Order: sequence, then structure tokens, then C-alpha cells
Amino acid sequence: MCMQCFANHCAVRTRIRFFRLSVLVFEFLFSDFSILKINLTKMASAVKQVQNYKDEVKAQAEELLRKGIPESILKLNKILDAPQFKTRVIEVKQDINIPIPDPIILNDLPPAKKTKFDNSISKDGTRVLIFPSGAIPPNKHITDLMDIIKPHIRKLVEDAIVIKMWISFMVPKIEDGNNFGVPVQEDTLGEVQSCESETSSYSEQITRYLITRAKLISKIAKYPHVEDYRRAVQELDEKEYFSMWLTLSEIRNRYCTLHDVISKNIEKIKKPRPSNAGESLY
Repeated sequence: MCMQCFANHCAVRTRIRFFRLSVLVFEFLFSDFSILKINLTKMASAVKQVQNYKDEVKAQAEELLRKGIPESILKLNKILDAPQFKTRVIEVKQDINIPIPDPIILNDLPPAKKTKFDNSISKDGTRVLIFPSGAIPPNKHITDLMDIIKPHIRKLVEDAIVIKMWISFMVPKIEDGNNFGVPVQEDTLGEVQSCESETSSYSEQITRYLITRAKLISKIAKYPHVEDYRRAVQELDEKEYFSMWLTLSEIRNRYCTLHDVISKNIEKIKKPRPSNAGESLY
């Protein structure tokens, strides 16, 4: 009887342990399933957001081609016809407020005590502590043109990025078959990338001009009697004025080229594979 009770007791304990183990396994599996479900939900949400972004880029690019780029071309033409860009080069000149000091006759000075100098230190030019006429402003004609041009540089780069992404989204899946329009997409994409990189360099040109002019002004302050430095500033301003006009013209021309190339090949860009690509040609 005692053996029977012991056996029953062991059986009950075994069932309890099995039940507890089953509960633990169920909780573990259910926990993993919940985590997997959450991860799948997040993944699906991320994929949907990316797809929405792609759709927005496509819509934005098509709106640019339909309306944005033509309006930009007309606006740039109007700016190029404005008086700022029709000024004669000679009118760009601006006086430099650094006077030429009067010559000093050494023989008229009172005798001074002898001072020992360190021969290893050379001091050339005029020591400038402050400009007598105040700060030296930049050439206002040039800076006004810069303020006009810089927003258009940024806008062209932004538009080129949107169009580049739009074409990239149109590239079909890589597989064997009729890929007649893919080379057209690649050539157009190369044109857009070239436009983006070259337009970005226009901002560097502005910075280089300002740095070069500042160095020349420093030279004038140090060597006020050297007229070549003053003439160099004038020549630099005239050159930059022409460069500003050329830059804005190039921005306009880039817009025209992009619009022309894409408009002529819009069907091949949107549908690089014809709808009957899978059908037999015979």
C-alpha cells in the first residue's frame, strides 16, 4: 500500500513538473513570437515609410520637370537681363580706403638713441595697427551679385539630387531580357550627376575670390606705395564680376540641358522595358 502511494505521489510530481515545464516552454515561445511579431510590424512600417518617401521623390521630380524647371529658366533669364548683370566692367571698380602715407625724410628727424636690434628678425613693410579710414568693405557690386546667385546654386543642386534619385528609382531589376532603355537611364543619370558636382564647385569659387581679395588688401595695407596691388584688386573684381555673370548663365544652361535631355527620353526613362518585352518578336 505504501509502495502504491509512493508511486502515485511520484506520478503526481512528474505531472506537475511536466506542466510547469510546458508552461515555461509556452511562455518562451509566446514571448519569442510576440517579439517577432513586433519586429515584423516595425519592419513593415519602415518599408512602408521608405516607399512613401520614394513616391514623394517621384512626384516631386515630375513636378520639377513639368513646372519647376521651366519656371526657373524663365526666372534666370529675367535676372540676367536685370541692370546688375548689364553693368559695364569699368563701373564695378570700388575705391580702396587705404591712403598712401606721406614720405618721411629721415634727415629732418631729430637724432635718436641707438637701439640694438636682433639681426635674425626681419621686419618688412609698414606695420599696420589700425586702418585710418576704418574697416575695408568688400566690393558691393560683387557681393550683391553673390547674394543673388547663391540661392540659385543651392536650388540647382537640390533639384539635381531629386532628379537623380527619381531616375535611380526607375532603374528596373537586374535580369536578362529586353533592357533597351537602361543605357538611356544611365546616360541621363551621368548628366545629372555631372550637373550636381559642377554646380557645387561654384560656391568654392566665391570663397576663393574673397580670400584672394583679402590677401591683396592686406598687401596694400602693408605696402601702400605699391600701385600694382591696388590695380590687382581692380582686375580681380572685374574678373569676378564676369565670373558671376558666367555662373548664373551656366546655371540657366544646366537647367535647359537637363529639361531637354529628360523630356526627349522621358518614355525610356520611365519604362526602360517595353510592355511587350516578354512577347515574341516573330
